[in-house]
Amino acid sequence: MTSTESRPSAGGPSEQPAPVVRTTAGAVRGRREAGLAVFRGIPFAAPPVGEARFMAPRPAPAWDGIRDACAFGPPPPQDLGNLGGPGLLGGPDGDEWLTVNVWTPETDPAARRPVMVWIYGGAYKLGHSGSPGYDARHIAADGDVVVVSLNYRVGMEGFAFIEGAPANRGLLDQVAALEWVRDNIESFGGDPGQVTVFGESAGAGSVASLLSMPRAAGLFRRAIAQSVPGTFFSDALARDIGAALAAEVGLRPTVADLSTIAPRRLTSAGETLSAKMLQRVDRWGQAAPTVTPFSPVVDGEVLATTPWQALRSGSARDIDLLVGHNRDEYRLFVAMAGQLGQITDERAASALRLFAPGPDGEQAYRAAFPDASPSELYERVQTDWLFNMPSLHLAEAQRAGGGSAHVYELTFPAPGNGGALGACHGLDIPLLFGTYGADLGLLLFAGAEPSAEALSLSSSFRSSWTSFARTGDPGWPAYDDAERLVRVLDAEPVVTAYPEERSRRLWEGHEFLPLPLL
Repeated sequence: MTSTESRPSAGGPSEQPAPVVRTTAGAVRGRREAGLAVFRGIPFAAPPVGEARFMAPRPAPAWDGIRDACAFGPPPPQDLGNLGGPGLLGGPDGDEWLTVNVWTPETDPAARRPVMVWIYGGAYKLGHSGSPGYDARHIAADGDVVVVSLNYRVGMEGFAFIEGAPANRGLLDQVAALEWVRDNIESFGGDPGQVTVFGESAGAGSVASLLSMPRAAGLFRRAIAQSVPGTFFSDALARDIGAALAAEVGLRPTVADLSTIAPRRLTSAGETLSAKMLQRVDRWGQAAPTVTPFSPVVDGEVLATTPWQALRSGSARDIDLLVGHNRDEYRLFVAMAGQLGQITDERAASALRLFAPGPDGEQAYRAAFPDASPSELYERVQTDWLFNMPSLHLAEAQRAGGGSAHVYELTFPAPGNGGALGACHGLDIPLLFGTYGADLGLLLFAGAEPSAEALSLSSSFRSSWTSFARTGDPGWPAYDDAERLVRVLDAEPVVTAYPEERSRRLWEGHEFLPLPLL
């Protein structure tokens, strides 16, 4: 059921009335903005505090009357690290972290438009759906689709191993949000049978996880995974890291102990441990250099296996998949550490020994890339290990399990810093959302107006993504083992054989297993 109130919108008395929609918990009033009806901060679950702290999400309490849905909900508690102070995230204070936002061309239930549900990234320790870089107005308007974004618990609240609490609470939050979409999106003009989940980085890892989770089955029809990280923790590793996190605040990793510390104070444990993880390579192996103590855990219950294993067994054969990566993913992290062009051969060799597949990985990489500098080898092996090969292997696993997948690679260089960052991690976000002057877009576009080529590519991004959400076809052939065709996204996009063939061959046959405790 949907209706509109006579109360005028912020645009003035001559504007259409503010849209009002009835959800399963109560009515909400949004705003009209640039031809769209926009709703922000709608609870999809109860605040996970008090007795609900560290538990699976619970239904949102109902309310009487009409609730204003004009402001984003509070960000979940998180460690901002070197990204700035709390003001970076904006949003109100409070404990209603589990909220959704909706951009829709109209709230007519008969419209039944495709629905796209965005899941943010941030190393499983950062993120907020209200960040300006995730303003979905261009996607909703250009593609004539309904866009939903959601908050989920990150860091200690969402992913730390805690005795007495379910693992992967952040993933369970995402399932709860998708259940809200199933039960409510028709009233916002969306089709609950035509839902696409899409996300980047940790958001793409979340999408991959949802593809493999039985409790997410039937909640979406299509999935877009942008830069899938290969980091999934084994139960033993998660327990060890969880104990180390709790020790940072002098406690045991139990619900009883950790519940004594307020959520926003507990984030300090993750921040402190992140700064020391490199000292634990001998115990945490490949997880240590990621400097994030949080990842999905293959716990045997919420996640029975890794996404690659699940897809190969056919868990997502009935779901359309679009997956890809950026050519120079890891360069962003090298730049943020102030180390562009400063990598020694010793550091490159260390990275190759730690991350390259097989017992002769270092030699294999040097043979495959004989003209690469130490910096290029350092970036290449970590780009491949962390994002590119996990993304490609997800497509291959989907095919092996009887499904289909479309693959892309972004090669357009970020305009900022004279193009020095290349097609780095995160560049796809401002291009897809058209938010060049917000969040990471400020760094990657250096505050300059986007070029005609960037605007054209941005439009192409949205067209392909929304076409896929509507039909399952983004505009190029599905990936196969013979031609390996992918869409290369650049100033002039083309369809060609997978460009990173040397890396593909190096990783052929490699399995992305849960990261072990050494």
